[in-house]
Amino acid sequence: MSDALSYPRMELTVGDITQLKVEAIVNAANSSLLGGGGVDGAIHRAAGPRLLAHNRTLGGCPTGEARITPAFDLEARGVKHIIHTVGPVWGTDPRADGRERLGYRLEDNQLGQCYQACLELAAAHGARTLAFPGISTGVYGFPKERAAQIAVGHVRAFLGRSPVPETVVFCCFSEEDAEIYRRFLTPKDYSQSIQIGRKPS
Repeated sequence: MSDALSYPRMELTVGDITQLKVEAIVNAANSSLLGGGGVDGAIHRAAGPRLLAHNRTLGGCPTGEARITPAFDLEARGVKHIIHTVGPVWGTDPRADGRERLGYRLEDNQLGQCYQACLELAAAHGARTLAFPGISTGVYGFPKERAAQIAVGHVRAFLGRSPVPETVVFCCFSEEDAEIYRRFLTPKDYSQSIQIGRKPS
């Protein structure tokens, strides 16, 4: 299923990110970039063995950064790029005690950097349509509501100043996850967009 939401240039869908008709998809990768479980494994299987061979040459990727690669076997479906980003593992902030507001944990800032890096790479390579999974919300344990708020805030702010990507899709694993995104995508006062973890230019 797919939602056409009233906020310009953002959409929501539930399903398999490798089946979407978009020019670039984001892979929630691990730091080795050599594949894993969940979305990472599904994208590697769909892109085929050339993706793994290519990624072996990249030397990995630190948390909060992103790397762009060809889509290999997914090119037959219209996907031109895979953007691999390494999200934070929840609970790794040594100073956190669990009471921090949004934006006051190391993991919040690292997740924000992931979205920013992916959007910048997509724009630099002219990707008109880009799809994100829920970065770090699986085995990495990032609270889903907190992650969705960071994701939507960063995408909204980026689209407000960049014509590319033309459309960003949030691809959710379940309808329950999609409902969390709907709450933050519902039109409200956009003057207070949440954007954290942006590196100074």
